[in-house]
Amino acid sequence: MSPRCNLFQNLPPTRARGSPVTAAGTARTGPGRPRDPQLDALVLTATQELLVRDGYQATTIAAVARRAGVVTTSIYRRWPGKRALVEDAIFALDTENHPVPSGDLRTDLLAWTRLFLHAAAHPAARSAIPGLLSEYHDDRESYRRLLDGGERPTIQALRELLTVAAESGQAAGDCDVEAIFEFLRGATLMRALTHGTEDADHFSRRIADALYAVAQTPTSD
Repeated sequence: MSPRCNLFQNLPPTRARGSPVTAAGTARTGPGRPRDPQLDALVLTATQELLVRDGYQATTIAAVARRAGVVTTSIYRRWPGKRALVEDAIFALDTENHPVPSGDLRTDLLAWTRLFLHAAAHPAARSAIPGLLSEYHDDRESYRRLLDGGERPTIQALRELLTVAAESGQAAGDCDVEAIFEFLRGATLMRALTHGTEDADHFSRRIADALYAVAQTPTSD
């Protein structure tokens, strides 16, 4: 699997926050009204396109509805507001997109670095992230919910990778997984916002080497 995140191409439909899920796994917006995955994808694509063309502030629910060719009530049935919609449009990174472990930790960390960098450097993400960060500053509870829903699965995937690496002597058994994640996220996000994918390969290799060194350092040190 390519390490590049396909976050913004063929985006899978996501469940709006708070939508109940049936036993068969089908999200519903109300009694007797199953979600339409095609409409979800249409709205998310329209959101991404408007973020790139018009920026975060101008990407309103009404503008998304016009571009997607739907009514605003269809969007509000799925997302409680603009921020939740934008979050799904740019952060809908599911576990299927995580790099497949190769057995070599340095190679795997390079794949993870490239994944994070390319996802954050996508024009829609570069447009949305500053606006979202500004809103999170005033609403820490929503940000914590986003972390729990979006980042915890990624941290768990990294934890599993590093646990296997420790068994083969490539990482310390008690390395700080969350610190590695924060380093990976912070470095790639800042690089993406300021430089995009300029000199991406050299940057990714440097960060992967640094992550590898951290992974080999016991927390007790």
